[in-house]
Amino acid sequence: MAGAGMAIAVLTSGGDAQGMNAAVRAVTRMGIYVGAKVFLIYEGYEGLVEGGDNIKQANWLSVSNIIQLGGTVIGSARCKAFTTRAGRLRAARNLVEHGITNLCVIGGDGSLTGADIFRSEWGGLLEELVRDGQISEEVARENCRLNIVGLVGSIDNDFCGTDMTIGTDSALHRIMEVIDAITTTAQSHQRTFVLEVMGRHCGYLALVSGLASGADWLFIPESPPEDGWEDLMCERLGETRSRGSRLNIIIIAEGAIDRNGKPISSNYVKDLVVQRLGFDTRVTVLGHVQRGGTPSAFDRVLSSKMGMEAVMALLEATPDTPACVVSLSGNQSVRLPLMECVQVTKDVQKAMDEKRFEEAIQLRGRSFENNWNIYKLLAHQKPAQEKSPFSLAILNVGAPAAGMNAAVRSAVRISICQGHTVYVVSDGFEGLSKGQIREVGWHDVAGWLGRGGSMLGTKRTLPKTCMEKIVENVRKFNIQGLLVIGGFEAYEGVLQLVEARGQYEELCIIMCVIPATISNNVPGTDFSLGSDTAVNAAMESCDRIKQSASGTKRRVFIVETMGGYCGYLSTVTGIAVGADAAYVYEDPFTIHDLKANVEHLTDKMKTDIQRGLVLRNEKCHEHYTTEFLYNLYSSEGKGIFDCRINVLGHLQQGGAPTPFDRNYGTKLGVKAVLWMSEKLQEVYRKGRVFANSGDSACVIGLRKKVVAFSPVTELKKVTDFEHRLPQEQWWLNLRLMLKMLANYQISLTEYISGKMEHVTRRTLSIEKGF
Repeated sequence: MAGAGMAIAVLTSGGDAQGMNAAVRAVTRMGIYVGAKVFLIYEGYEGLVEGGDNIKQANWLSVSNIIQLGGTVIGSARCKAFTTRAGRLRAARNLVEHGITNLCVIGGDGSLTGADIFRSEWGGLLEELVRDGQISEEVARENCRLNIVGLVGSIDNDFCGTDMTIGTDSALHRIMEVIDAITTTAQSHQRTFVLEVMGRHCGYLALVSGLASGADWLFIPESPPEDGWEDLMCERLGETRSRGSRLNIIIIAEGAIDRNGKPISSNYVKDLVVQRLGFDTRVTVLGHVQRGGTPSAFDRVLSSKMGMEAVMALLEATPDTPACVVSLSGNQSVRLPLMECVQVTKDVQKAMDEKRFEEAIQLRGRSFENNWNIYKLLAHQKPAQEKSPFSLAILNVGAPAAGMNAAVRSAVRISICQGHTVYVVSDGFEGLSKGQIREVGWHDVAGWLGRGGSMLGTKRTLPKTCMEKIVENVRKFNIQGLLVIGGFEAYEGVLQLVEARGQYEELCIIMCVIPATISNNVPGTDFSLGSDTAVNAAMESCDRIKQSASGTKRRVFIVETMGGYCGYLSTVTGIAVGADAAYVYEDPFTIHDLKANVEHLTDKMKTDIQRGLVLRNEKCHEHYTTEFLYNLYSSEGKGIFDCRINVLGHLQQGGAPTPFDRNYGTKLGVKAVLWMSEKLQEVYRKGRVFANSGDSACVIGLRKKVVAFSPVTELKKVTDFEHRLPQEQWWLNLRLMLKMLANYQISLTEYISGKMEHVTRRTLSIEKGF
């Protein structure tokens, strides 16, 4: 009980964002977990100033069943009173009355700056309260220090220093749902749509949705269009139509401006298209739809992770620690000094006001800059400077995964920009052996971004079964580069091709694997394409399953997820839906653990929460099958709860890719081809390619923040081929979070706290991953 004697209060302030409830839940539960008293402050700073019933002590059940709700259940309000010293004086008195000296604020930069001012004035405010006789000197001594920690909740993703703010991913989900819906109607009528998205002065939402939808034109405040853009835009829209496209999509950020700082409105753009081109054009302003709806899996996991870290930061705070923001860096939590982040965020606005646009984009961070450069590369076909001597072939291998098509599209387009000849292969390695190979152009992959599954078709066949034929076709089509997009079979297949180089000189070519599988079990990367979509699909199913239990008395659901031996899907889904347990192969369990879980659920059913959710990865144990768990829970829970089984099956593979997978696929496609082009140049001698070094066949992946290329021969040493898993997996440390938030008693010594880092212009320019 490291937090015994502490009192923590949590409030949400400013505009709401999906995921705030998950953060409130995590702060509350982690606070109670470490032995602190936790208070919920209703209606944001207004509730803090008003006091009374707005400040209530919470228990474990106060935050039950809110993880899937959008908005914030404790309310949020803009508060004039808190901006005055008199208001802050009342707020200080209300906190001291409850003995609260730790405050967790979930909101945007305004809310967090307010909290910092409050903290810096705290000593003075208490002195004034003592002077006015409102509190005694002893009480002032006991509460002499206020600790503050901030979580950034804002759909705009406009806070510098953190990769993603709470709510951004969910807002992108809403935007992409609308774009997908609009695309179908626009194609039916040959229409042009002008879509206005939120984001205030930050173009992040517009930029990522433009990249993830392949929009024809994009307006963002950080990079206003050159003068005379009207002519260029109309010319480009006319060109895409004349090439046979039936629709145009123009995305405009609400803060879009021209080079002189004058706003560009969606109606102005619409009128322009109608007058100059005569296209049937419609404007859609997305507005508050983007704030609404249920949070995405990423936002729920992010908020839970940040909420737990916030409590640890308060526990470990000393008089010298500055007010900090808990942030995400790669897939690790870090703590950043609040005012450093606010300062850089203000610098961006200043750079834009002073028309230093290049600098504004750099200050937004490396991933923003990356997105912008890749969008410009792929949005419009630019003729290659010269024809290159190289031919690349692209294929999908293994089971279909969302995002494969996005990767194929960007790889084809960037190859054409480089002047290469591009072939696509149907049905994986089997298609390569049968010669199902065709050359493609820029427009052959139009409209592929939002399509689920694999447009090329995939097969699980491995090369060793048809090596001779593969070699024959590589020779026949003169293929010098092979881009394989797929799961564990893709990695294993490329490894077999590399190992056959001694026998066949034709295989001494450049090869690259883009990991794409819902199981997330390919070594060399933290995330595989398609796993984000799969987690969201599994989470939505579990939300519905949980909801179905709200009317019945005391029910436990046992849900089986896919993933082979890899427990990533069930662990992350478990955190996102607040499951009571998730059984996975990597975290061995015995009959004693099962007994403890059953007892835990029996105790839970005696409270007001009368339902449980247990996830089981399909291959977590050869004897403790889903059927076995059902029988065990049913007989042990007799008279207390009844059980139901759900097997999610192929639901998890299907559906349109999430914004993350579209974006990630697009970027991996581009980076992979650029790397291959560079390698081809290096090994091109006397008119031919000869590559047999280890680093000529790699897996591209995201590791923490960096895009890394790992040779397949190196990865072989860290792979468990029997279970098709990497030997070490980063997400296993999330298991602790799952158990703590489900109220299992675990020692805090296992928890790894985030480190304090600093935010400067230099740190922002480090590769920020995706």
